[in-house]
Amino acid sequence: MSSEQGEDGLDIEEVVRPPTDTYRILHVDDDPEFVKLTSKFLEREDDMFDISTETSADDALDRFSAEDLDCIVSDYDMPGTDGLEFLRELRTRYPDLPFILFTGKGSEEIAGEAISAGVTDYLQKGRDTSRYALLANRIRNAIDRYRANEQMVHGFKALETAREGVSLLDEDGHFLYVNEAFAETTGYTRAKLLDNHWEFLCPEDETDIIHNEILPTVPVDGRWSGVTTYVRKDGERIRVDHALSYTEDETLICLTQDLGKKDSDHD
Repeated sequence: MSSEQGEDGLDIEEVVRPPTDTYRILHVDDDPEFVKLTSKFLEREDDMFDISTETSADDALDRFSAEDLDCIVSDYDMPGTDGLEFLRELRTRYPDLPFILFTGKGSEEIAGEAISAGVTDYLQKGRDTSRYALLANRIRNAIDRYRANEQMVHGFKALETAREGVSLLDEDGHFLYVNEAFAETTGYTRAKLLDNHWEFLCPEDETDIIHNEILPTVPVDGRWSGVTTYVRKDGERIRVDHALSYTEDETLICLTQDLGKKDSDHD
């Protein structure tokens, strides 16, 4: 295996845009004084909360065409469209957007209907101001989960359409994910690659070099790039431009690009 730099300058780039730090929240309640009070307490709990308000579900639905929002906090008992009807309509447009039902009329029946309609969380109002701290925590958690899922979906879409081969490996070296370009490079199906160890693609005379010389440098330097050798399913040896990097949870990211058949006389 050669440790030369990749010939085509293959590099590891972040495919997911970092989320904004601001939490954009819409609070819907028919009591204008209550939404003002709630906004005040929530903004006191977290200065990154950007809270807008509406006093009817119909006005809230109209607002979506003009604003990007991260979470809805809604009362249940409102004139016209109630909180559950609001939730059901919202889910036809935004199936995954966090929706927290924050209501003074709590019952097992309402909670059950809300869960069936796709509510993210359910919290009863209360006179104790600690309820606002709890609500703030529920909002942050819901938005963080939502953003993480959106990032993952966006990231995997980018990986699927990448021209470079992309694979993710667990800390033991087994494939967790490979895109179609990576599978085509190796000649194996994606199903065959998944759960296999990377060693089965590597010539036996080069596995020690990878274990002892290459992989230890990745956490130290933050990344490694160079040219490696793969053995395709048909037995052909190919030179592969290879870039390695670890995520925070020790998943190994591998970007590869086929450089063609390996010359047996070339080291």
